[in-house]
Parts: sequence; C-alpha cells; structure tokens
Amino acid sequence: MLNICSGVHMSLSTVSNPRNPHLSSHIEWEIPPTARLEIHEDHAKSILSKNSSPDLPFSWSLNPYRGCFHACTYCYARPTHEHLGMGAGTDFERKIFLKRQAPKLLAEHFARPGWQGERILFSGNTDCYQPLEREHRLTRACLEVCRDHRNPVSIITKSSLVADDLDLLVELNRVAQATVVLSIPFMDPDLARAIEPNAPPPALRLRTLARLAEAGIPVGVNIAPVIPGLNDRDIAPLLHAARSAGATWAGMILVRLPGNVAPHFATTLAERLPDHAPAVLARIRRARGGALDDPRFGWRFSST
Repeated sequence: MLNICSGVHMSLSTVSNPRNPHLSSHIEWEIPPTARLEIHEDHAKSILSKNSSPDLPFSWSLNPYRGCFHACTYCYARPTHEHLGMGAGTDFERKIFLKRQAPKLLAEHFARPGWQGERILFSGNTDCYQPLEREHRLTRACLEVCRDHRNPVSIITKSSLVADDLDLLVELNRVAQATVVLSIPFMDPDLARAIEPNAPPPALRLRTLARLAEAGIPVGVNIAPVIPGLNDRDIAPLLHAARSAGATWAGMILVRLPGNVAPHFATTLAERLPDHAPAVLARIRRARGGALDDPRFGWRFSST
C-alpha cells in the first residue's frame, strides 16, 4: 500500500543512492529525477527491539517510523533501508514507512506476563518526532500507552515537535519517568543546514530544551555525532548553551559511517562543503585508524 503525502514541506533533492549490496542490479541515472516523498505502510508484527550491543545504555527501543525526512547525511540508520530493497541515500529520506499498529502492538507487549516495566527508548534508529509525526501522531499514541501502563521512557530527538507533547510528558514523568535528550551537534546554523538539511535549526532545539526543562522534564543534550574538523569546535559553546537552557547531562559520540553511509556522507560533504571535505575525511580516518568507520563494539563511538 502506497500513499503520497502532500502535507510535508519537501526540500529539493534528486534521486541518489549508493549501490545496494543486497541487490544484483543498480540504476545509474543520466538525469536523476526529483526524489518525491512516499509514504509506505509497515506491517510489523512487533514494535519493541531488544538491544544486544554493550555500547548502548538501554535494553529496549521503539521506532514508529522507518526512514527519516530529516535527511542527516551521517545517519547510521541509512543501511536499514537496503534490507527493504531500497537505497541508503534519498530512498532513506523520501520513502518513509509508518507503523500504524505501533500503539496496539505496544499495549499487547505490556500485557505479557513476563514484561517487567523496563525503560523504553524512543527511538534509537530514526527520529520519532520527524515531520510526519505532526500528522500521524504515532509517537504520541505510543507514549499514551506508556503513561497508561506507568512505563518509563527516554526520548532522543532533533525535533521541536517533542514540545507538542509536553502535557503528556509531564503526566508520564509524574506516574513513571520521562526523560528527553535533544541531539544538537552544531551551533552554526549554516553547517547544520548543510549536514542536517531538514532538521530544525540549533537555536530552535535549544529553545525546545528550555521549554521542557521549565516544565520539569529531565533533559540532556547529545552532541552527536562529533565530526572532526567540522563541529568539534562547537562542543564547548554547545555545552554552555545547553546548561543555560536547563540540561543536566550531556553525551558525545564520534561520527559513525557504517556501510554505504560512508560514500553517501563523503559525496554529500564534497557537494555542499567542498572546502571542508578533504580535511574532514582525513581527520575521520586519522581518528579511525585509517578507515572511515570502525564497527567493533567498544570502538564504534570513539577513536581508536
């Protein structure tokens, strides 16, 4: 089932995807067509994912959407679209899957006798407050289920839309616990727009953090990813701004470029920030022992 959504602003983009390693054929466009936003249905049978990575501080995550309209060039989740027979480039940004059954599936999971009320991370893969949330409200519906079952949650997002659910988050924090982390890798709005083209500007994210903190929601900031030679100079001012806005903790993660994220990131960086690209890629390789990525547990989020 496929629908075309007309209610979301689409920045200009043409179809461009690295070769999918799971497919035997690949399209090379002479004149790439415009990449249009497509909304697909995801008929998932379950909604919670169990984390087995020792690098991550959570056991369960929930993703109401597959793909992400924010179009962050570095997004480590891009290769997940390749398992659907699609691309890690514009397909990931423009072919978004909705899990409409997410609230029902979550309620059914909570009803299982073995569920212990463990904290759930929203989302861990793609942003649960990307622009489609304004229309489809899947994240809010899942949070309502968590509130009704007094189940604690943590949210990580780049979006100011999280503040639309402030009333619900206050209720959830009262009956269980709700924490929110704003992902803010850049202070410079021009750099942010080049690397995270459809995400809200940094200043808006900081104002959102302040609104949540003023309402009593525990909030933090995630300076992720740190891209050597591009936004490492922003770390100190970001920490200062986040603390002034009410953040009580912070985290940082070195940029990860698994699989086809690496060529997509390198190509996009060269197109949008040609003066920065050679030095940035060289510094990432220096931090990663000569490669653009290190997939090993214990090393994925830091330099070798």
